[in-house]
Amino acid sequence: MPHHSTRQVLPPHPDPLPMPLVDNHAHLDLVRDDVPTLGVAAAVAAAGAVGVDRIVQIGCDLASAEISVRLAHQHPELVAGVALHPNEAPRLAAQGALAAAYARIAELAADPRVRVVGESGLDYFRTGPQGREVQHESFRWHIELAKRLDKPLQIHDRDSHEQVLAVLDDCGAPRRVVLHCFSGDVNFARECLERGFYLSFAGPITFKNNHGLRDALAVTPLDRLLLETDAPYLTPHPWRGAGNSPYLLATTARTAAAVLGVAVAHLCEAVSATSEDLYGPW
Repeated sequence: MPHHSTRQVLPPHPDPLPMPLVDNHAHLDLVRDDVPTLGVAAAVAAAGAVGVDRIVQIGCDLASAEISVRLAHQHPELVAGVALHPNEAPRLAAQGALAAAYARIAELAADPRVRVVGESGLDYFRTGPQGREVQHESFRWHIELAKRLDKPLQIHDRDSHEQVLAVLDDCGAPRRVVLHCFSGDVNFARECLERGFYLSFAGPITFKNNHGLRDALAVTPLDRLLLETDAPYLTPHPWRGAGNSPYLLATTARTAAAVLGVAVAHLCEAVSATSEDLYGPW
């Protein structure tokens, strides 16, 4: 099927998983204007129909953080994460609005339905050198918030692997750290695992040329592994470019099981157990 036509349809549902599974990171409130997107209730129902029965809903600016907390109270299948995305911090700083934003995020993060601080970290892809100082300051602030609340920290790391580790080493990492949408190679995976971090893999493990990413997955122990969609982005093959939704985690999970050489049911059980260890029961 030509690439352009896949964007205008919702991908079909994969076969249901043999055991329930958790989507570690999704943005159900985000609507892409370039592809069809399911509403929140429909996305939750579609996910449940294939066995993805729990979702971590992530808000990464003030508006989406507020929405994420509300959604987690409305839908028992959801728990929330809140933070200021590393690209959001320089924008707020330029408006003189960063201190007020920190205060509101701290307030929201204390809500019992918020189980994670994130996504925070560094992004050297979109933010130029002038914004990096603010990104670092924001990352440090979120690390301290996670430690103060004793909640896991979900890290956004784009083109900044070594810098992310340097900040965590300097500040002292929270007790539980998750590298969301892991994008490093085997060596970076090992550096993270040595520090006791968890690695969350998304749709790119299904992309044909991502051998390095699958190699990183292959060295990740099952008890440190999470899976996610990052919906509505990073849709797995063969639907790359279409809108992503948590029901498509079933596709990514089957690829992950094949890479690790384990049964899909065993993978689902392990990832669900690790997710509940990290975030508590839904």
